[in-house]
Amino acid sequence: MKNELVAYPRRIAQPEFLAGKRSIAQQEIAASNSSLPGILILTSYPPRECGIATYSQDLLKALDNKFSNSFSLKVCALEAGINEYTYPDEVKYVLDTTDAGQYIELANTINNDNSIMFVVVQHEFGFFQEAGEEAFPQFLYTLTKSAILVFHTVLPKPDAALKEKISRLATACAAIVVMTKTSQKILKDDYGIPTQKVEVIAHGTHLVPHLNKDALKEKHGLTGRKVLSTFGLLSSGKSIETTLDSLPAIIESNPDALFLVIGKTHPSVVKSEGEKYRDMLEAKVEALSLQSHVKFINRYLPLQDLLEYLQMTDIYLFTSKDRHQAVSGTFSYAMSCGCPIISTPIPHAKEVLRQNTGILVDFQSPQQLADAVNRLMGDELLRSAFSTNTLQRIVPTSWENSAIAHASLLQKLAGPPPGENGFKYKTTRPFPQSAYSNGKISLEYRMPGINLAHVLEMTTEAGIIQFSKINQPDLDSGYTLDDNARALVALLMHYEWSGDRSDLGPIRTYLNFIEFCQQPTGDFLNYVDSDRNFTPQNNETNLSDANGRAIWALGYLVSKRAILPADLLAKAENVMQRVLPVIDAMHSTRSMAFFNQRLVLFQPGKANAGGHAAYPIIGQPAVADVPPRIGAQLEMVRRLPDLRQRYPARGHALRLASDRKPRL
Repeated sequence: MKNELVAYPRRIAQPEFLAGKRSIAQQEIAASNSSLPGILILTSYPPRECGIATYSQDLLKALDNKFSNSFSLKVCALEAGINEYTYPDEVKYVLDTTDAGQYIELANTINNDNSIMFVVVQHEFGFFQEAGEEAFPQFLYTLTKSAILVFHTVLPKPDAALKEKISRLATACAAIVVMTKTSQKILKDDYGIPTQKVEVIAHGTHLVPHLNKDALKEKHGLTGRKVLSTFGLLSSGKSIETTLDSLPAIIESNPDALFLVIGKTHPSVVKSEGEKYRDMLEAKVEALSLQSHVKFINRYLPLQDLLEYLQMTDIYLFTSKDRHQAVSGTFSYAMSCGCPIISTPIPHAKEVLRQNTGILVDFQSPQQLADAVNRLMGDELLRSAFSTNTLQRIVPTSWENSAIAHASLLQKLAGPPPGENGFKYKTTRPFPQSAYSNGKISLEYRMPGINLAHVLEMTTEAGIIQFSKINQPDLDSGYTLDDNARALVALLMHYEWSGDRSDLGPIRTYLNFIEFCQQPTGDFLNYVDSDRNFTPQNNETNLSDANGRAIWALGYLVSKRAILPADLLAKAENVMQRVLPVIDAMHSTRSMAFFNQRLVLFQPGKANAGGHAAYPIIGQPAVADVPPRIGAQLEMVRRLPDLRQRYPARGHALRLASDRKPRL
């Protein structure tokens, strides 16, 4: 009978010394904001429905989560005319971008606000046009605070007027941020802006805890359908009609295909032309008899709902016809959900999509789009490879990494405080007394809490599973001694630090697996299938490293005897006693290193690395009672204090060998 996947319950430890308690954090930050350098972000902001508003909120959350000890973040929300938005607490100012007089008034207000050090402007040409050509440049030139301009659109081959306009904006700023290398090159080649003034920080992506696709399809009533999707605020520039025109050819090969058009019409489009574009699309659906193959989700989805739709998407379609669109937030969301992507060749797509991550098609080419969809729909392995490779490519662009890049830019422009060259990682004191002195920024990265959720979900009654598909346990991959030894050391470390007795369950499971792998000869096999049978791979692969790692894990467990139950210690000692005679036959360098790590944990009369009383070699044998090479190694460990006195110049190397805790 196949071993069932029975995972330990999820739990997330939030250690105070690593992450701090959030409620305390907010109280401390509120009390010390006057001592932190202020960063004011000038942008559209939720509840305004706008792609840049969502981008800015995601960026601010990431910066606050990772660097709340380093600066105070506030927002100046951009509004086009009079609106009655109810903003969250971080919004300090509001600018009506249609009123030219408010620009100078805001600049003077910022200049008089001593808490503000930098102004970060999220720039889109449509934001600042209604007040006249000079309102926004005058705002920048009136500012006495350093400004950073984030260009969400960079138009190539400008005419003389546009080139002059962008040059003036660039001159008024301390730095410019763009999201693609293509945009940086355009600013250099077409606008003459020095490369060193332009920082490339990719559009952030979410690290999504991926859910089961079939379960999501069942939840949304789409079981058995092959889901194509696109999303974003609707406008003619998205060229949704290209997909509609391609659908008859797609349905011919894939009659279960369903195209989801997710998102309401852009508010500015509704204001200027109503629902004219959506009405045209719905009429085309009827004309092509696509009613059972197209579904409009005409609303602005909360983030969680959006991520669910994207995670159950088999292929994401990006069909923008704007050749100058530098970057797309919708594209980034799709990548974060591991969607295989077919896209028109905007700069963002050309930089992140390769042969192993997606397919590029020409602008407004229904036939190319249909061919690409049918190719991907007919090749499940290729879709799976695209999904996995896409997730690997987007990790560097996570919002957490985007926050680090922005924080580093701010520090570089301000200059680090005297004697500091970069980040400080605070693990014992969550909040600094002051991070703002002499006009400088001291970056203090808030370490995340320990999260064992995935480890526990990967752990069954038998042990920890070898592989997962993204974050879904792959029970068919079986188990290995290697992984269970690593997991045992990790959970022992967590238990020693946290004292959480629920750790003892998985600790016992991993130890039982190690015992299960031990053979009558004393050594271990490594590979076990999902039915708990040893596999032929054990006869084809060198098992020395796995054996050495198991010995290290057993030694690490016994070294924690002061805090562990007696039955765990007795079992580990019994397994170790049986393996002792075969250790002398090990010749793998790494295996010997693992065993030496184990020896270091047992220095008679000394405290071990965990601060507990040392436990001698099993049964406290004399050196002569163990195999010769083991005896020599043990003698070396025992002589470490003398060697340090004799050879002080080598003391640092000896300390590295004997004092450091084993690392995973």
